[in-house]
Amino acid sequence: MIRQLPAALRGQLALITGASSGIGAAAARRLAGLGMRVALVARRTDRLNALAAQIEADGGQAQVITADLTQPAERDALASLAPETTVLVNNAGLGWYGYFVEMPPSLVSEMLQVNLMAVAELIRAFLPAMKKRGSGHIINISSVAGGMPEQGIVLYSATKAFMDAFTTALHRELGGTQVHAGLVCPGPVSSEFYPRAAGQPNGRPVPAERLAVPPEQVAEAIVRLLVRPRRRIYVPGWLLLSRWVEPLFGGLIDQLGPLLLKRD
Repeated sequence: MIRQLPAALRGQLALITGASSGIGAAAARRLAGLGMRVALVARRTDRLNALAAQIEADGGQAQVITADLTQPAERDALASLAPETTVLVNNAGLGWYGYFVEMPPSLVSEMLQVNLMAVAELIRAFLPAMKKRGSGHIINISSVAGGMPEQGIVLYSATKAFMDAFTTALHRELGGTQVHAGLVCPGPVSSEFYPRAAGQPNGRPVPAERLAVPPEQVAEAIVRLLVRPRRRIYVPGWLLLSRWVEPLFGGLIDQLGPLLLKRD
């Protein structure tokens, strides 16, 4: 476990979306514990207030920002924090498991707004200030699903594939600067993501939940990206092998995938 951040990051502001639970909350606690100020962004004010109180009781600094990232105006309002934000963690995301044809149109729109538009718009809003200042970190929380498009998570996989390509291209575009863009690609993570996905209209339980790792493990990967910036990091590390699953076994998945979804 990393014990401290670079001196240049201590006391600086990290804005974390989807901070009310799971990866976002774990990341907020970890970064605050290492000396960063954290801005907690999510829809559930009560959860954010409780997390901020916990962080402050442990000696950290936290501010609460209630925002619904499906709403363009509320995304735009976050840009006021761009001049003082050194680390932007795009963690907020929606999931759903089932046949795409059964996915409610309203949920399709909501997932695209949060998983795609919020990521692109927040980066576009925060990046100019980072470049002007000559320092900054953009960390996008993706999923191995971005490189392993599976039955049951058609739209979710597509949004994560977008995030993978977007972050990779941005990382290369920022090469030679002191502004870094990196991607965290976890497998299943133990959080409210799964019960929330299953509780959506026409949603089903996500089979991968039984393989989930603690969100603190993903938070530690975020810290590692801040200490040693790079393009991508997998959680757990052995999931690096996942990049070969689709090229090598895509034909087999084509045959078994429909059977697995039908069984579920």
